[in-house]
Parts: sequence; C-alpha cells; structure tokens
Amino acid sequence: MDPNLLKLIDTAIQREKDAYTFYRNLHGNVQDPAVRETIDWIAGEEQKHQAFLVKYRDGGFGAGSLRLSEVVYYKIAEHQKEPAVTEDMKSAEVYLVASHRELRSHQFYTALAHQHPAGDAREMLLQMANEELKHKEKMEYLYANTAFPQTSGG
Repeated sequence: MDPNLLKLIDTAIQREKDAYTFYRNLHGNVQDPAVRETIDWIAGEEQKHQAFLVKYRDGGFGAGSLRLSEVVYYKIAEHQKEPAVTEDMKSAEVYLVASHRELRSHQFYTALAHQHPAGDAREMLLQMANEELKHKEKMEYLYANTAFPQTSGG
C-alpha cells in the first residue's frame, strides 16, 4: 500500500479513537438514560469505523466495502452554535454537540478525499465522510425532536 495512504489511514484511525474517547467522556456528563444509550451507540459506531479502517489498512477490505447511502442533510449544526460540554447538559445540547462533532468529521474526510485523485483512497474517504454524515443526520434528528417537541396542537 502507498505510504501516503497508510499515513492517511493512520490519521483517520486516530480521529476515530479520539471520537470514541470524546463520546465516552460526554457519556459521563449525561444523566438521561435514553441520551446515555444514544451516546453509547455513537461511541460504538466510532469503534466500528476504527475497526474498519484498521482492517482496510491491513488489506482486509477493498475500497467498495462501505456502501454510500442517501442522507438527509438537515444543516442544523451549521446554523446552531455548539454548546459547551458541561456536567449538567440538557439532552438537546448533547445531541447538538454530537451533531457538530460529526459535521467536523464529515468535513475532515471530505477535504481529504478531494486531495486525492480518483481511486481507492478517494473512494474510501468519501465513504467515511458519508458515514459521518449519517451520524450527523441522526444526531440532528434527535436534537430537533428534543429541542422542539411536537405538541398536541400540531
């Protein structure tokens, strides 16, 4: 494998480790059991990404191993200020923090992909960007439904 691609994959693996650590730390600031369960889920997703990247780096997968899927791009994080992580965060704040984190990950992978010519490296990075965008979509959905709950009036 190209040494530059190996360095890139190692950087991506470290980002996924950092994301997992971030979510585990965030989990400690959350009291609501449903929100804690969501944070557990997204931390697990980051571990899956790390495992995928390690296996990809070690030759266990081809570039087409992740499937691109349609994602709803709500753009909530782009229009809402990221709250600070505190010990008494509200559920909506947790989801908004996670939305911003996933947005940055999506942007990271997309920017890296566009620095590579068409080929395996670019495809893998675009697929990872899509995975991060799917997570952002879920966090924004949860944020919207927590911050702006449906009322009996519609």
